[in-house]
Amino acid sequence: MTDNARVAIVTGGARGIGAATALRLARDGLAIAVIDLEEAAAKATVDAIEADGGRALAVGADVADAGQVEAAVTRVAQELGAPTVLINNAGVTRDNLLFKMSELDWDTVMGVHLRGSFLMARAVQKYMVEQRFGRIVNLSSTSALGNRGQANYSTAKAGLQGFTKTLAIELGKFGVTANCIAPGFIVSDMTRATAERIGEDWDTYVAARAAQIPVARAGQVEDIAHTVSFFVSEGAGFVSGQVIYVAGGPKA
Repeated sequence: MTDNARVAIVTGGARGIGAATALRLARDGLAIAVIDLEEAAAKATVDAIEADGGRALAVGADVADAGQVEAAVTRVAQELGAPTVLINNAGVTRDNLLFKMSELDWDTVMGVHLRGSFLMARAVQKYMVEQRFGRIVNLSSTSALGNRGQANYSTAKAGLQGFTKTLAIELGKFGVTANCIAPGFIVSDMTRATAERIGEDWDTYVAARAAQIPVARAGQVEDIAHTVSFFVSEGAGFVSGQVIYVAGGPKA
């Protein structure tokens, strides 16, 4: 990898889709800043990238905190170079039925997904505009179409789709694209937690979900990373404002 490689920021990059995406983009030749709530948690992803011959940096930041976001992005620019690729992947769930959902459950999910994506995009866009090149990919979900027990998460993930389309309109003239990926059922820590919450055996849960998917398998984190790689590529410069459901079948 050359020192003038494009620099990508991946939030929530310590595990799951974020880690897989960071590794994939590093293999594509980008230098990667892995942002997670705890810097130590992001270190494993960085170590894996470096072991593969790539350049990476672990950064601890709460994406819902404006000061921490500004400090993190400034550090990335100083240590890796101007970030022109942003993957807004950081996410949390606080699932509950509406009558049981607390205001904190609501605010926490909105803070990470919506406020976090806004703060990250606002902090990074100036580097993209200066370079006349940028790629923003926001992670939505099929839950954006509605999902029992996820009023907060569904709302946040639907909101990210509108946010993406607006970024595409505002930033397009600067060579910046913004797109959105809505994963379906993906084998990850987050879906394992869901199975645990509803009291289902993991293998049984996966089999039942896979049986409802046209391609007859559960999604893997690499399926999402591959789609991110396409959106980030030089060749995807005429694709912007799109929401793609990576769900093994038709959605939306």
